[in-house]
Amino acid sequence: MDRQQVPIAITCLTRGLDIRKEKADVLCPGGCSLEEFSVFGNVVYASVSSICGAAVHKGVISTSGGPVRIYSLPGRENYSSVEANGIQSQMLSRWSSSFTVTEGKSAAQEVTGQAVSTARPSTGKRQKKTPDKKAGNKDCKADIAFMIDGSFNIGQRRFNLQKNFIGKVALMLGIGTEGPHVGIVQASEHPKIEFYLKNFTSAKDVVLAIKEVGFRGGNSNTGKALKYTAEKFFTPETGMRKGLPKVVVVFIDGWPSDDVEEAGIVAREFGVNVFVVSVNKPIPEELGMVKDVAFIDKMVCRNTDFFTYNMPNWFSTTKYVKPLVQKLCTHEQMLCSKTCYNSVNIAFLIDGSSSVGESNFQLELQFAANIVKMFEVSDIGTKIAAVQFTYDQRIEFNFNDYNVKENILEVISNIRYMSGGTATGEAIAFTMRSVFGPVRDSPNKNFLVVITDGQSYDDVLGPAAAAQDAGITIFSVGVAWAPLDDLKDMASKPKEEHSFFTKEFTGLEALIPDVIRGICGDFVASQQ
Repeated sequence: MDRQQVPIAITCLTRGLDIRKEKADVLCPGGCSLEEFSVFGNVVYASVSSICGAAVHKGVISTSGGPVRIYSLPGRENYSSVEANGIQSQMLSRWSSSFTVTEGKSAAQEVTGQAVSTARPSTGKRQKKTPDKKAGNKDCKADIAFMIDGSFNIGQRRFNLQKNFIGKVALMLGIGTEGPHVGIVQASEHPKIEFYLKNFTSAKDVVLAIKEVGFRGGNSNTGKALKYTAEKFFTPETGMRKGLPKVVVVFIDGWPSDDVEEAGIVAREFGVNVFVVSVNKPIPEELGMVKDVAFIDKMVCRNTDFFTYNMPNWFSTTKYVKPLVQKLCTHEQMLCSKTCYNSVNIAFLIDGSSSVGESNFQLELQFAANIVKMFEVSDIGTKIAAVQFTYDQRIEFNFNDYNVKENILEVISNIRYMSGGTATGEAIAFTMRSVFGPVRDSPNKNFLVVITDGQSYDDVLGPAAAAQDAGITIFSVGVAWAPLDDLKDMASKPKEEHSFFTKEFTGLEALIPDVIRGICGDFVASQQ
């Protein structure tokens, strides 16, 4: 037997992150206790989860063990907590990598080699770590803009105290080449970038640069400065690094003199996590002078305590440094960072022709629903649409119809089967015009997943090429009698990575990880 086809023997505790392959066959032992499994998520699991635990949770194997195929997936936000097959999975707000599992190839394969162990080797002596100060704190790797208050509200004296506080924060962050990078934007009458992310990569240099920042004065045009920072500060030319959280920490002494709502929306659309540190908040007698008393809620990434921080004044602030740094280094809660899971538009073009049949049509819907489950749907996040086609086309729901994932899943489950002929080319043209047309200015990347089981009666190459020219990436998924030539003609390039085929409708489930990995791969490539 080919050794590459032999599954790897693993333990009950082996985690997804211990298997450093995109796809691997493993063998779970029997007799694992449900209580010892640590599982985070549902269908897609955080890579810190037990592989065998995830397989039992998903129903791929029982506690008797067996072969499992694991597929690595990108990290995501909000792994859900679901009880299934005797295991209560845990919630996790974010993790850097994921995996999913399906049934292994053969339950009778012979196992060779040793089990993958997650235990650390015993050395007899404690290893003394020698941290690389130049590298910085790798566990807090982010691009951070401190937006300091330079208005007449704060005045020269408190402005200097503000700089001292930010210097202490910069020192504790662990700035370095492989750690956090920071820059400064001063908000006053007109915003000014004092220095960029790329200018300094050591805490000592950053602290010296902060001391050199001069007080500008003027109105506290916080909204104007935040919008400017979101649009201009985070670029590759100014030192932004791909794939890292983008953070703006807004310091406000008092309250803004301009509108901040639009700026908050722009920041979220640009994938920026906005924190607000408020000092000298307006007292009840001053609220009449405040343009919008909800200014903090409208600026922050999410209206939660995590993104807000209050200090009574600028004196004796040392005790506030560490809690703020801990927030800035808790990247799993940076909910506004753009990822493939929260920054795409996905339309499903579902074959409702007579050759599909009612029962197989339900499997098509289940395939679409299981893909939707992996993504973060919201009013500013991922959008989903669905079109059913025969000779005719019917929009089941459009991108802006539903912003809640649970509602979308319910609508998908209730889609009625049409039955009829197969005109896939015309359906692609219709979807491009009627579904993607209204969101052509969306910041999200556009994807079309075509599911079909047969020969199209019309040309598919022309409409597919037009859709791709319009910025729509097409994945073609063929079942049964779907011609491979049609699938290749519809798919985006490289064709072999965007076209999939299975002989049976029951085989659609196994293609879900490939489609998700493809969407995420294309999204990441588009950001570079």
